Amino acid sequence: ILGFLIIYASRFLIKRRNKEFGIYMILGMGKRKISLILFIETMLIGVVSLAVGIVLGTVASQFMSVIVANMFDADMTGFRFIFSSEACVKTIVYFAIMYVLVMLFNTFSISKCRLIDLLNAGKKNEKITMKNPLICTFVFVIAVGLLSYAYWLVTAGAFKLNVMDKLWLPVGLGCVATFLIFWSVSGLLIRIFTSIKSVYYRGVNSFVLRQFGSKINTMVFSTTVICLMLFITISVLAGALSMKDSLKKSLSECAPVDMQVRLKYSDEADASDADRICRLLTDNGFDTDTYLKDITAYNMYRTGLTAADTLGEYADILISTNPLVDLSGQELFMKLSDYNRVAGLYGLQQHSLNEDEYIVIANYKYMVDIRNAALKNGQTIAVGEKTYRPRYSECMDGFVAISAQRINDGIFVLPDDAFDDSRLYITGISANYKSGDKAWKNSADNKLVDTVKLINKKNSQSMDSDDSETSGSVGSLVNCETKGGIAQNGVGLGALVTFIALYLGIIFLISSAAILALKELSDSADNKERYGMLRKIGVDERMIDMALLRQIGIFFAFPLLLAVIHSIFGLKFVNLILSTMGMSSMMASVGTTAVFLVLIYGGYFVLTYICSRGIIKNG
Repeated sequence: ILGFLIIYASRFLIKRRNKEFGIYMILGMGKRKISLILFIETMLIGVVSLAVGIVLGTVASQFMSVIVANMFDADMTGFRFIFSSEACVKTIVYFAIMYVLVMLFNTFSISKCRLIDLLNAGKKNEKITMKNPLICTFVFVIAVGLLSYAYWLVTAGAFKLNVMDKLWLPVGLGCVATFLIFWSVSGLLIRIFTSIKSVYYRGVNSFVLRQFGSKINTMVFSTTVICLMLFITISVLAGALSMKDSLKKSLSECAPVDMQVRLKYSDEADASDADRICRLLTDNGFDTDTYLKDITAYNMYRTGLTAADTLGEYADILISTNPLVDLSGQELFMKLSDYNRVAGLYGLQQHSLNEDEYIVIANYKYMVDIRNAALKNGQTIAVGEKTYRPRYSECMDGFVAISAQRINDGIFVLPDDAFDDSRLYITGISANYKSGDKAWKNSADNKLVDTVKLINKKNSQSMDSDDSETSGSVGSLVNCETKGGIAQNGVGLGALVTFIALYLGIIFLISSAAILALKELSDSADNKERYGMLRKIGVDERMIDMALLRQIGIFFAFPLLLAVIHSIFGLKFVNLILSTMGMSSMMASVGTTAVFLVLIYGGYFVLTYICSRGIIKNG
């Protein structure tokens, strides 16, 4: 992208110096010497740009890191200034490659120039090619059809994109359709407005249209690239900012306690002993009496029922529409009293049941929607010799395992007498730390993680030696989660995604606006004589300014309009992806993205207009 921008800018800068090069040739300078001059100029500019860019980039990267970290309320006490020599070397190499290409392009451009073309370059419009309106209309209809199908694939037909490779189909269709739309519209607009005499001959519209027509045919490809870059900018920024907001919000909702330890069932486990995990932790160095309060124990069971069993007829419908969905996993069950204890600790709604009823607790939107369809149909389940019916026609919001996101795909809560401990699968505890001090909590987190690692190491040694009596071992897997650890992992992932999105978004946005600005500034310099002619025939400055404003506005709005339309459907697809990851709606982040767009893209538009107006007035 940056290489394309530099070459594109170089092309227009060379055009601005055509008359200068023509004079050099009249004075006897050969094309080789002119190419050498350009080579030396380009190299000097490149060296200075690289040096300044590395210095500014190093400072800006630290500044950006601080901004992103503050977005997630990250701990900045360990922040250090970092200079990556590897990144610096890569920057120099890539920059050198881009400038070598620019030098080759400049040499090639000069070698193909003729003296008469150089001297008369400022007096020529780019050739207006009047396209066949029937062909343009046909191509436009085809392009709209391709684009509509691509939009359908990423919205209503998104379930068909169950393999990542298939995502290239709507992407490819969108790129081709975008090019065809700009190609056809560039021909149709000229025809349409020239045929509407009341518009064409109003004010200086005919002049603006001729200026527009002289350039649009040669800018179809670049306009397509700019449109796609703007689309990527909007989608990436909105998606990343939504992910950031969702992670921050979900952490407080989905990790309401400081720690959780879970032990998968083994033959030796005594399910009736709620203190078993506490004793295990204490025996291995983590004294629960010292560290923990609000200790709440719970058990989770498996009954042999799978997701296909609990969804009933709806499972067949789901598989027919999404053949890759896996419904073979066994469902998790809890006793009502266990869940209500956990819900009380978490501040969630507690429930009651009749002896033949069950509740589904879930907060993962994708599975909630699926399960709700079965619950509305009154789907019954059989546990042991008894059949249970749903108490509610929809899932109840809740969870047991703490996490950074809403990813609980379903827990079935039944009356306490529904199953015995022979079906135990997981026993666990959730608790808070006794101290609220941040440093104390971090120390407790590290101590807990080290203790669990030690327990699992002993378990591994016990299983390897077939000795279940190893001191402090439990004979099954123990895992733990802490609120601090979840927050740290969430900050790491969110900060990485946000940093990349901001980088790509800002680079693409600046590149798009810079290409348009360079084109318009170059054209304004070429058109000084034409605007001067308008003054000579009596057109006042206000009309000239409005003509220039409309001309620049059309070129800036042309790719942006289609990019916004692309983004409407692109954001729906991104929102679908985020929702399947347990993240919330991204609509709130669209406003922030719009602010970025207005400040950078709109800023370039205003500066381009001001500079262009200065150029034509000085002419």
